[in-house]
Amino acid sequence: MATIVILCHASFTRLSGPACKVNLNIPQKQYVNIAMTVNSLASQAPFTTADGSTIRSILDSTNAPVEKQSLAEAELPPDGVTQRHYHRKSEELYFILEGQATMEIDGETRKVAQGDGILIPAGTWHQIHASQDSPLRFLCCCAPPYSHEDTYLE
Repeated sequence: MATIVILCHASFTRLSGPACKVNLNIPQKQYVNIAMTVNSLASQAPFTTADGSTIRSILDSTNAPVEKQSLAEAELPPDGVTQRHYHRKSEELYFILEGQATMEIDGETRKVAQGDGILIPAGTWHQIHASQDSPLRFLCCCAPPYSHEDTYLE
């Protein structure tokens, strides 16, 4: 158990004494000692997801002791597009590393480019379409981790 002591000055608490103490016994969280995990993008084999994009999983439950999220790099060729889909459980974040695209989430479309971050709430239909001029490369973070079983196609 951890004990937290809160000291209060009399002017703030209207107490006659110089300070007050509040002790809260809070159970300490038990942490498992896990060594640092560092995975090289170059060492990850590419595969095609259910939506048609080619990704390399940087950190997920297949290559690291990941429990609550996953991180991958995705690529689309010029004019490439993912199949419109949604994830019932996973919230996604995209971060554009290279290229430009049109992002669509539940019917709303916006142009996105290098340096843009995109929030894709769980349960929203979405797809990304790379510009005709260049390939698109972006990071995908999913929480809970990405799974084919949580990908629903149109």
